[in-house]
Amino acid sequence: MSYYVAHRLFAAHDRALAAQLAHHLACKLGEDHVFLPFCDTDEENLVADVKGRRLFELDRERLNRIRALIAIVHGPSPDDGVCMEIGYAAARGVPVILLTTDFQDYSATPDGPRTTFPDPLLDALATRIVRTPRLATLTQPSGTSRFADFALRNQAQVQQAVDACVDTALQLPAPTNTTAPTRADSTVYAEPSPYALSHHPLPGLVRCPSVTALGPTRFAAAEPVTAACHDWAAALSSGRIVVDACGPETPPGAALLIGAACAAGLPAAAYLPRSSYTHAAGREPNRRNLMIQYGVDALLNSEEEVTAWIGG
Repeated sequence: MSYYVAHRLFAAHDRALAAQLAHHLACKLGEDHVFLPFCDTDEENLVADVKGRRLFELDRERLNRIRALIAIVHGPSPDDGVCMEIGYAAARGVPVILLTTDFQDYSATPDGPRTTFPDPLLDALATRIVRTPRLATLTQPSGTSRFADFALRNQAQVQQAVDACVDTALQLPAPTNTTAPTRADSTVYAEPSPYALSHHPLPGLVRCPSVTALGPTRFAAAEPVTAACHDWAAALSSGRIVVDACGPETPPGAALLIGAACAAGLPAAAYLPRSSYTHAAGREPNRRNLMIQYGVDALLNSEEEVTAWIGG
């Protein structure tokens, strides 16, 4: 069984950080025990009839047989593909390490309780959080310019994060055997978009009076991480999950729940009335992240489609 390194794929510096982490982990465990997406799926050169779906299948196949997942999560907008992978692993009882160098905390109100990540569900699902938020102190400045010294401090900070993450990975507990919760077919867990006004209820939901709608409690809770655990349990015990995927990218909570539903075989749909498409060499056009597109059973374009899918 291997360690899966989940990371944002779309910039060279993100891939370089993930490769650095994977390399140091492989030095301890051997290369066959580490899986690095993009690298190990040969994404740039892979040829397939439907390349995006094939990449999804390759990553999902590996997610089904991992010892642990290590995810690099930075900033106020966590990558939706990484969040999907986190949700998938967590739903299977696989230990999850979240690595961040973000120096910010997050809260729903100016004086509210703070969390390490913008969505408390990330804090709740983490088996361990490895955080190195401060620049490293140089014992030997470069002597060339303040910019070179600043670069060195960042590089040293990254190395500290990688070393701490590898040490943590080697001390993780074994994966647990999860028991599938009893599902209530008459319930639907509906995750609104945090980018909507006051987490406005999902469009089309009110038209389904025969269905009991459950929703998140964590965003207004005095103890958001505890409430996030409740939300997670409620979602996985529902008959189906529908998420509002509107926003700059799929919101973290929505992506986490899509991953969980995909792992658990729980019907899931994403409401996405407007979306840009991504294009990459040899790959079919994808709506949002391909892990999101292929992780759901349906992409819903209107309130009427939400109502029909929930009622069905």
